[in-house]
Amino acid sequence: MRNASMQGHELSAAWCTYLFMMELLASIHCYFWSPSRTICLWMSLVLLLQYSKTVVSKSDYLIGLGSYDITGPAADVNMMGYANAEQIASGIHFRLRARSFIVAEPQGKRVVFVNLDACMASQLVTIKVIERLKARYGELYTEQNVAISGIHTHAGPGGYLQYVVYLITSLGFVRQSFDVLVDGIEKSIIQAHENLRPGSIFVNKGELLDASVNRSPSAYLNNPASERRKHKYDVDKEMTLLKFVDDQWGPVGSFNWFATHGTSMSRTNSLISGDNKGAAARFMEDWFEKNGIKSSDTNESGSDGLPRRVSNIIPNIHDDNNKLLELATSFRSSPGSPATQTMSVARRVRGALKQAEKPGFVSAFCQTNCGDVSPNVLGAFCTDTGLPCDFNHSTCGGKNELCYGRGPGYPDEFESTRIIGERQFRKAVDLFEKASEQLKGEVDYRHTYIDFSQLEVTLTKVGGGSEVVKTCPAAMGFAFAAGTTDGPGAFDFKQGDDQGNPFWRLVRDVLKTPDKKQVDCQHPKPILLDTGEMKQPYDWAPSVLPIQILRIGQFVILSVPGEFTTMSGRRLRNAVKTVLTRSGNGEFGSNTHVVIAGLTNTYSQYVATLEEYQVQRYEGASTLYGPHTLSAYIQEFQKLATALIKGQPVEAGMPPPDLLQKQISLLTPVIMDSTPAGKNFGDVSSDVPANSTFKRGSTVTVVFWSSCPRNDLLTEGTFALVEMLQGKDTWTPMYDDDDFCLRFKWSRPSKLSPQSKATIEWIIPSSSSPGVYRIRHFGASKGLMGSIRHFTGSSSAFVVA
Repeated sequence: MRNASMQGHELSAAWCTYLFMMELLASIHCYFWSPSRTICLWMSLVLLLQYSKTVVSKSDYLIGLGSYDITGPAADVNMMGYANAEQIASGIHFRLRARSFIVAEPQGKRVVFVNLDACMASQLVTIKVIERLKARYGELYTEQNVAISGIHTHAGPGGYLQYVVYLITSLGFVRQSFDVLVDGIEKSIIQAHENLRPGSIFVNKGELLDASVNRSPSAYLNNPASERRKHKYDVDKEMTLLKFVDDQWGPVGSFNWFATHGTSMSRTNSLISGDNKGAAARFMEDWFEKNGIKSSDTNESGSDGLPRRVSNIIPNIHDDNNKLLELATSFRSSPGSPATQTMSVARRVRGALKQAEKPGFVSAFCQTNCGDVSPNVLGAFCTDTGLPCDFNHSTCGGKNELCYGRGPGYPDEFESTRIIGERQFRKAVDLFEKASEQLKGEVDYRHTYIDFSQLEVTLTKVGGGSEVVKTCPAAMGFAFAAGTTDGPGAFDFKQGDDQGNPFWRLVRDVLKTPDKKQVDCQHPKPILLDTGEMKQPYDWAPSVLPIQILRIGQFVILSVPGEFTTMSGRRLRNAVKTVLTRSGNGEFGSNTHVVIAGLTNTYSQYVATLEEYQVQRYEGASTLYGPHTLSAYIQEFQKLATALIKGQPVEAGMPPPDLLQKQISLLTPVIMDSTPAGKNFGDVSSDVPANSTFKRGSTVTVVFWSSCPRNDLLTEGTFALVEMLQGKDTWTPMYDDDDFCLRFKWSRPSKLSPQSKATIEWIIPSSSSPGVYRIRHFGASKGLMGSIRHFTGSSSAFVVA
């Protein structure tokens, strides 16, 4: 199937050729027939020069970016990441998105990279996205050249992976979580494809020192001292950024990779959130839409340093507080009323920011080797004493449940999320503005499937020679259940446990007793769950994993299906870079950039070094395929890199199973919604005080009678809206539920109650203009017969001074 964008460029070339011939004929006619031959000849030369500029682009690539809403069910669904059964979604902090870029050579290959505001990629999601892309584009986009990566937020709805161990706390498969991801990824790629135009890509990198710490330093210290001395820090502090510049429109996006966990939001948070990386992306996209590349223009920024919204800088005609109060009192809360399905989409703020012809700016903050990296930079402390946790086991008085990492906004997790997000955002802006190294060279890729449950790995011995070892079927150690300082586990598990516990061994054996071969293979990990050999009702853990290399000139992305620790990531990057730069063909030199894209295409937990594995902290206990997992990855990625530089194909490998038809869901559906007698959906239950004036920095709270958000996810819409009065009767959207300052909280009086309320909280930014405001709610109710009816309601007006 031919690429539609490519056809457009071929037509443009044909049209230019036609113009060239016409101008050439005109020149000949001019020379022979015009008395002013010299003038005519010069005019022809000018036209020919213009022709040459048209057909010879300064760019090596076609680039296209896209973005789409992937916010899942904001009620009843367990969140993915902490494995905390009590962490159930009940609202939205800000929305989640899939952000994509496509880079293509005009007459050659292309690659796709998708960054998800999700905990991780899912094998099943990847399979279904590729199926849709093949149905639409043929073999243009396949598993070979498409990478789908997660930012590792622990505040997104779960239930979208296909293996049992990742579905236990979500009560099985959640079709709504799965569908919104597949739909959103596909639509973001379609956008990127349709936006393909000639453009350039620039790369830049720099250190960000205050957004990450190592949460397992005792394990890191078990790595060889000679290796540790090569590195200044015990985590990777470097951010690497790509800047995408359209030949006509200028900068259209940026993607960067930086290692820090998506755990600024705690294990008790119940609001859907992109955590620190999602926040950084929101800040940077808003910054660019207001400031373009002139970030030094402080007139467009609030005193808090964060970018203003477009609607925030609308000239305000009201400056007399008494007049504002008089205006506000004339707008009382409106009763709930029917609304169209698209009304919330039409009213959302960012939908109005895009120009009709120009694609919106897309900024993604991608994940890399974050395995042992925490955003809780103040360190880990005991909640009972306030003292630092035990260094080796992260316990307090022998109990791991009391040891928690503290973010920079402690004890406010929202503030910690904002601060770590803002630090990444500011560094990205700095790199973006200074990016000058242009990517040049081929676009290429290699991909294969590897069975990591029984892979032979050849190791070089220290004294010379080699030995062959093997990976193991997946298994999780006792320390896995201890959790981390970002989110500790329960019971009497602890990190650094290489012995296990007799009681929990008995519990384990009810499910599956590992045989001696597996115990020996995984040693010194004491096996808590032998997931790789548990097959009922279907596979508990993956065995076959995808690995992939994407190349754009001198920039190389290693797509890995897990969380590499700091040192694991360094070893893998160095091994691949060595293969590339020592190839002798001159394609890769000292300016070769290699980044790891973590949690990509599927998920298989952690990858620790052999030395870290011996310590059996959380990351080692979660390294599924045994002590030689990292060596296996290095071996197989070296093969891909060798094939890449030699232009050789690689074996596709046996693909993983598609387990969609085997999925089980125990999540109860929404039966119906109702309101008390005399109340409508969208009616205000608790309004702002009459004649109220709020100062910037204060919080406005309004409560509405509502319905379950699972009835309609309002994709690319909003459940909450802040509107500002312009003139005497025109309400302009100012903030929606994709804003960091606006929170949509949903609740019901009891688990089985059909009644529910929506609490909308607006923390008024310091950059907000004085004026008259109101808060509005959108939703969709479900009738007893299954019919869905959309509604809206608004609060009384109030003044912001």
